[in-house]
Amino acid sequence: MSVPNWLVLTDGAARSTGRSMTTRRLFAGVIAIAVVVVIAVALISVLVARSLAEGEAVSEAAHTADVIADSLVQPSIQNGLATLAPAAVAAMDAEVRDHVLSSTIVRVKIWDADGTIVYSDEPRLIGQRFALQNEELEVLRDSGVDSEVSDLTAPENRFERSSGKLLEAYLGVSAPDGQRLLFEAYFRYDAVVARSAQLWSGFAGIALGSILAVLLLLTPVFLRLLRQLRRGQEARESLLRHALDSSQDERRRIAGTLHDGVVQSLVATSYSFAGSAQRAATTGDEATAAEFRAASATVRGSIAGLRSLLVDIYPPSLALEGLPVALRDLATPLRSVGVAVSLELDETVSLDQERERLVFRITQECLLNIAKHADATAVVITLRPSASGGAVLEVTDDGAGFDADTTLSRQHDCHFGLRILSDVAADAGARLSLRTAPGHGTTWRLEIL
Repeated sequence: MSVPNWLVLTDGAARSTGRSMTTRRLFAGVIAIAVVVVIAVALISVLVARSLAEGEAVSEAAHTADVIADSLVQPSIQNGLATLAPAAVAAMDAEVRDHVLSSTIVRVKIWDADGTIVYSDEPRLIGQRFALQNEELEVLRDSGVDSEVSDLTAPENRFERSSGKLLEAYLGVSAPDGQRLLFEAYFRYDAVVARSAQLWSGFAGIALGSILAVLLLLTPVFLRLLRQLRRGQEARESLLRHALDSSQDERRRIAGTLHDGVVQSLVATSYSFAGSAQRAATTGDEATAAEFRAASATVRGSIAGLRSLLVDIYPPSLALEGLPVALRDLATPLRSVGVAVSLELDETVSLDQERERLVFRITQECLLNIAKHADATAVVITLRPSASGGAVLEVTDDGAGFDADTTLSRQHDCHFGLRILSDVAADAGARLSLRTAPGHGTTWRLEIL
């Protein structure tokens, strides 16, 4: 089986800048949301302004066509126009070209009731017949004016296609003899575009200004949330440290209680049994003396076991004798159950008190896990200087190993102490890594940067 790769559980370099990165991510997120909102409002503004502009331009075209029809076209209609009389057509053509056609109005058509174009400034349309739509027939019969975007795919509009998008407005007019005709004027759509820009600039200015005002008003709230988040992170780290300190304090308390109570009582009992054995031997009662000696040996064995347990619970040697001695003491419980523990400790490693405690805690947790889960026969603890001036701790066992990805993904099954120590290692600027596989043993590596 190939050697598994290292799995980095905590990266101290990343955590050391975690707060600033979180702050930057929050700022970036807010800015991104603001940009999205501004873009969305701008797009909506364009669509709304375009729709409003088109509606307003259609209404203006209808109004303009109504004014032109009343003031220019209807007074120029002669009775012969409906029968395509040349004089009537010429008179209307002169009026349209002199006073109606402009940079805005590009086409004029006049229809009779059966759909024949009796006049147009495009001569090729005069006399041609096309079916009128229901809306046009309704306007022809009744008073009023209507307008809409021109359908340039319709055959009657084929000569207007080169003019681009157009608006058409139509209304009924009357010849001198009372015959009803339909007047139709075509307006360039450029007016809609220009009006859309005007409406959009006003609408967008108000909308975007409102958004910016809201963002400015929300800035204090956002900054307050950032402060609360920062305090929450600090509180979480404080709780983690407190959990470890409380654990250490509780272990120290239990160890002190056992040492000053049970252990001292057992020592006294051992001395009592030894004295009783000596007195029995003096009187020649060897059987009783042997029993007292056996009892004394049993008590001494219990005392040795308890002292080993005390070292496991709270080795006092870290503060008193330094890290190397404390690490050797941590190995005692495993050795007492037949596990070969080898320590390779470089005496040149120099760490401050906080980092020594970190190395001690990681080693202690690793050895506890080995005792509980690894079924190992040999453990190697290595502590050496790192190239960066820090230290590297490795705890390796030849036990069962495990599937790291599967185990660590089930956070509720992961050892609580290791989760705490992983966070503490990262907060201390250290990197905690793991290399393991089923049947391949386990190596924990702590890199103090």
